[in-house]
Amino acid sequence: MGLTLGEGGTPLVEATALSDELRMRVFLKCEGLNPTGSFKDRGMAVAVGRAAERQAHTVVCASTGNTAASAAAYAARAGLRSVVLTPQGATASAKRAQARAAGACVLELAGSFDDALRCCRELAERDGFALVNSLNPDRIEGQASVVAEVLEQLGATPDVIALPYGGGGNTCAVARGLDEAGVVSRIVAGEAAARSTTWASAIRIGEPAHAQEVEELRQQGRVDVQTLSEEEIGAAWRELATREGVFCEPASAAGLAALRRTGSGGVAVCILTGHGLKDADAVAEEDAPVVQATIDAILAAVA
Repeated sequence: MGLTLGEGGTPLVEATALSDELRMRVFLKCEGLNPTGSFKDRGMAVAVGRAAERQAHTVVCASTGNTAASAAAYAARAGLRSVVLTPQGATASAKRAQARAAGACVLELAGSFDDALRCCRELAERDGFALVNSLNPDRIEGQASVVAEVLEQLGATPDVIALPYGGGGNTCAVARGLDEAGVVSRIVAGEAAARSTTWASAIRIGEPAHAQEVEELRQQGRVDVQTLSEEEIGAAWRELATREGVFCEPASAAGLAALRRTGSGGVAVCILTGHGLKDADAVAEEDAPVVQATIDAILAAVA
């Protein structure tokens, strides 16, 4: 067995309330239940494992958070050093904490994600360093496994697979997974209109690394890219929690928001890429009201 932390095998949950609203059967692929809380683990197990096989001593990545946490964990598992570059002030604190806990050298750059990725690519040209962003094809290979799982769990081919579009690696991975399975599904990818500043920090990427590949898939009629407002992403995120009980990080809801625009019957699978606890700061802090320890006081408070 290769490098693993038990990634994959995440639940596929039918979203009954949303299905009624959208007039199609909607399923949620809960990738936040991977070992480090996001879909990145599927690809990172392959990428870091192969880096170790090639005698790398350090893995490097640019990250808005989830890649950092995943790279750090799998590097620790493989006995490698990890270096993580994040844009200053642009990543959720829980994700930075995960990476630091696993022993990563986490550096905040005075620049954008695109600056961080450029620096990582330069580092990876040095002996012993391996880039584990999705530009590494091993990442795409590992992430494509989500499609085979969906097909097995659903027992059929969905009409639509919806997911967020940040860097575009996962969109390319889903397309690859469909090709490997020999099936056809429409891919709906939701990106933030405010790419460089979006509240949905996991897709806060101004220049998608896989923009050209996604555009080719779009021109082939395989991918429908929907550009979303902050309000649309936020509404979908709140609805997943309050109507379906599924707490995901804000970026994960971009697939549902995109599906809401394009839904046309049939069966849809929304890939929820990260757990809500990855970005708990997105939930507005409100102090719980203090009431007397009596039933009358409690009933008055909940009325």
